[in-house]
Amino acid sequence: MRKVLIWVSLLLLAIMVGCLYIVLSPSRKQARMAETVPAKGCALGVVVCQPSLSAVVLNRVLAFYGSPASGKGQALYDLGVSYGIDPAYALAFFMHESSFGRAGYATITRSLGNIICTPGYSLCVGRFRAYVQWEDGFRDWYRLIRDEYAARGLDTVARIIPVYAPSADHNNVSGYVYAVDHAVEVWRSGHVAVNG
Repeated sequence: MRKVLIWVSLLLLAIMVGCLYIVLSPSRKQARMAETVPAKGCALGVVVCQPSLSAVVLNRVLAFYGSPASGKGQALYDLGVSYGIDPAYALAFFMHESSFGRAGYATITRSLGNIICTPGYSLCVGRFRAYVQWEDGFRDWYRLIRDEYAARGLDTVARIIPVYAPSADHNNVSGYVYAVDHAVEVWRSGHVAVNG
């Protein structure tokens, strides 16, 4: 009888712990929302901001598109925090510039944003800077945006892109701005696939 009482007590304890876990745990929907909710005060288009996507979401997007930089979402996130730039925008530039490293020079250079090679920069392929690792390309892009753009008051997509990808270089500036902002908006809403 005593053994039965102990087993019943253990069973009731296990049930109570399970119920407590269910009550205190966020639902999957809540957890998903926590991954994608933008940081407070970060309007769409503002690049200098806290991360609006988690490293999990960044990795999910990179994997979905078959990026050779898949699995590097944590590095993209951490560098964004370090440089004060929302990594959602780094990801959107990466998408627009090279389909996440799957097209153009980025397949060779490991460049997030096809940064033009400048005097004194040692590793270049064609007219673009090249990097040993994807993380090096991420870091250089964040540094460029912080030091060359944000430091001059160019802290939004609409202000950065006309200088970053000018129409004089045969770029569709308004299309580029729309593509970047639209991608960030889609990812912040919890979706991965960006459609026109």
